[in-house]
Order: sequence, then C-alpha cells, then structure tokens
Amino acid sequence: MSFSWPWALTGLLVIPLIFAFWWWMRSRRRRAAVRVTSIALVRVALPGRTRWRRRIPAALLVAGLGVLGVGAARPQASVPVPMSGATILLAVDVSGSMCSTDVDPNRITAAKKAASDFIESLAGGPRIGLVAFAGTAGLLVPPTDDTKELLDALDGLTTARGTAIGQAILTSLDAIAKVDPSVAPTGAEPKKSDGDGSFASAAVVVLTDGANTRGVEPQIAAQEAALRRVRVFPIGFGTTTPAPLVCDNSQIDGGFGGPPGIGSGGGFDNGRNPRTINEPELQKIASTTGGTYHRAENADELEDALNNLPSTFSVIHKQLDIAAWFAGVGGGLIALAVALSLWWNRTRTTTVR
Repeated sequence: MSFSWPWALTGLLVIPLIFAFWWWMRSRRRRAAVRVTSIALVRVALPGRTRWRRRIPAALLVAGLGVLGVGAARPQASVPVPMSGATILLAVDVSGSMCSTDVDPNRITAAKKAASDFIESLAGGPRIGLVAFAGTAGLLVPPTDDTKELLDALDGLTTARGTAIGQAILTSLDAIAKVDPSVAPTGAEPKKSDGDGSFASAAVVVLTDGANTRGVEPQIAAQEAALRRVRVFPIGFGTTTPAPLVCDNSQIDGGFGGPPGIGSGGGFDNGRNPRTINEPELQKIASTTGGTYHRAENADELEDALNNLPSTFSVIHKQLDIAAWFAGVGGGLIALAVALSLWWNRTRTTTVR
C-alpha cells in the first residue's frame, strides 16, 4: 500500500494528544470530587459497569480516529485488473537449430503443436498475432481473433538460417502499434505513460532455442519495449545435448512460410546443433520489460510454460485509491463509539433517578 499524501499521516499525532487531555481531565475530576458519608450508598445507587464496558467506546473512538488519519493520507492499493482488449504477439524462432531432434520428433514440430494449443486455449479472448524469425523477422499474421488463420500460418512455418531475436521484438512492437493507439511504433517517440505505473494491454512472447546472431541487439529492442510499457516473455526451448538436425522437406525452404525475401536461405538436414540457449540474455530481456523468463527442455514443459502465461499477462496491476473505504470505516467506528456511550450513559441516568 502506498500513500498519495504521506505527510497527512502526521495527523495521527492527535491521538496521543487526546489521551493526554483525557488524563488531565480525569485528574481534575478526582481533585474536585465531593466527599460523601457513605460509599456504600453511592454504590447501591449506581448500576454496575464493568471495566471493559467503560473502555469499549474509548477504544472504538481511538480506532476510528486512527483509520481516518490513515485515510487522510490517500492510501492506494495495487489491485489486479483484467486486461481489456489485450493483444499478444507470439514470435516463434524458426532458425535451423529448430530441426534438432533432442525434442521428439524435432523442436519445430513440438513448438508448432504447443503454440497451436496455446492459441486455441485463448480463442474468444485477446487478439493474437504471429511473428516468425530466423535471419530476420516477419509478421505472418497481424493481431486477430481469427484462430483458423493463426493455425494455418503456424502449420506453414519452415526453417531458415540465423536468429534475430531483437528484430523479432521490434517487429512485434510495430504489429501491436497498428492495433493499439497507446503503443508507439518503433522509430517514433514513445507515448507518455498515464502515470499509474501499469503496463500496456499488450505483451510479446518470444519462443527461441538459441542466441541472437543477426540484426539489432536484443537488449536494445527490450529497452524499446520497456519505453512502450510492453512486457516481453521469453521462453528458452530445447536441451543442451547435441542431437541430429532433421527436418522434412515441408519444414525447409529458407523463407519460413513468410513473405518472400525475409529468410536468409538455406536449410538443415542431418547436421548437429552446436549452439545453446543464451539464458542470461533472455532473462535480461524479461527483467528490462517487466516480463518473466521460462525454460522448457521438452514438449510438455513448453506447453506448461505457454499455458501458464495468460494468467501473467492477462492481468495487470493498477493503483486504486481506497481513501473512501478508510473514511467509511473510520466514521462508522466513531459513530458506534458515540452511540454506545450515549446508550450506556442513558441507562445509568435512568437507573439513578
């Protein structure tokens, strides 16, 4: 919990002042007390009041003043709020190492299946776009709610040479900017945040099995995403065990199923994968943008990583002013203290008469 006006908490100092005044008044009453000849007669005339009953109104009054004092500082709570009109860009690595058979039958086949399940699980929810990247990155499907179009594009993915993680992030940001006015495209001045510290209603999921080898540095791209309040969630896929690179003809064409010219040519067959995932780089991307990094060494772990993501980026945290709640509770406690005090004093007066 944070406070908009923390200096107002000094108002809580009035509570010890009230105690000091009460103690002073009580001392005066004792000095001014009238002596009577028989204490027993006074005890008979007055109704019995236990110590706890006398202290309840005072305790409620103090608690009410304390709550009001905190409320005067305008407390704010960070509360989870579902994204409205969210946009998710799924950037899939289709470099040649995705033909590695360390994941059965190979990485790209397992990635296609996991991504398809992920897209189907979000049907009717946020808009999803698809970016494929190898030596460069290309937007295959702009953000859409057309599940079939996304699945068809995934099914047509093919491998190419190179890994341009940074370019994939920038391409995803531009795709988001076209459908979300709050996100500026790359190369343009980022728009000012609304000041509440929240993230944009958009996120980028980067599924990769290697390290950046082409184009813009991933950290530069991550900083661009951070300026636009877009979180990036990298997923490192595959093991560190060398395995044969085997892709069938439908998975090798050098253009990874995207627009002509965005691949860098070449294919992979019966080779070996010498590269490993640059986890520190992916973790830094997540840290810079406010996202989280996930590691998946097999198909099941990849599906789990993707399935756990929606709960992370479909909910954002916003600061909610809760001063009104404190005012209501504080006022209620004070009113109850006064009511109990008046009621018990009324009962006592009636009995004495």
